[in-house]
Amino acid sequence: MSDPILQPAPAAPAPGLSQWQRVAGIFSSPSKVFQDIAAGHRSWWLPFLLVVLVSYGFFATITVKIGWDQVAQNAIHFNPKAEARLADAPPAQRAASLKFTRWAMEGSFAASPIFILAIGALTALVLWGTINFGFGGKSNYGGIFAVWMYASLPSLIKSLLGMIVIFAGMAPESFNLKNFAPTNIGAFLSPTDTNAALYSLATSMDFVTIWTLVLLGIGIAAVARVKRGSGYMAVFGWWAIIVLVSVGIAAVTG
Repeated sequence: MSDPILQPAPAAPAPGLSQWQRVAGIFSSPSKVFQDIAAGHRSWWLPFLLVVLVSYGFFATITVKIGWDQVAQNAIHFNPKAEARLADAPPAQRAASLKFTRWAMEGSFAASPIFILAIGALTALVLWGTINFGFGGKSNYGGIFAVWMYASLPSLIKSLLGMIVIFAGMAPESFNLKNFAPTNIGAFLSPTDTNAALYSLATSMDFVTIWTLVLLGIGIAAVARVKRGSGYMAVFGWWAIIVLVSVGIAAVTG
């Protein structure tokens, strides 16, 4: 009797990248990172932790160098219509409005982990539905959520730049929480002297935001197994809608 023919054992699947490798890869080889996520390696706690830590670092910088009362006063001052309304209001109403503005801004930063997770969950849900039902993708929600977390890492650069600008000697009365780093055209315009709609549009032309959108387009295309152009269309399509709505609101309220 002849010996049975031995079949070669199937090759073991290649191990995935570590989370540290993925974090570094986002800035050097994002396609490799997103292919790793598409292969099923979806852990995302490290980028989440990094964003939270830097957010709290920025929060502490604002608290120490600017002060949240000043941040609230600036927010009202940079909105001429709001400032005009408060100028005619009784002192008690002005104080209450300032207190509420401070509470809302400081509280949102203090609760940043919750907001980061909530925004990520909602964005992933919208992109998951868009790429699957609009472009014939085959993604799952967990993969899209992981893509969002890693694609958000360029925001670290914007927060770090904001801290550098503050420590470099920015005048507290010129600090604008809505546009705190020189990463967009709006950072070089005056929010009080520029048309509100134009300022909103200029602020939307943000280098870090566009970088994040490009990463998202690459990532959801990889996870959904569709052409990269479909990923870009899904991401930039929603971004264009958000920008148009923001500009419209600024035109009406600014």
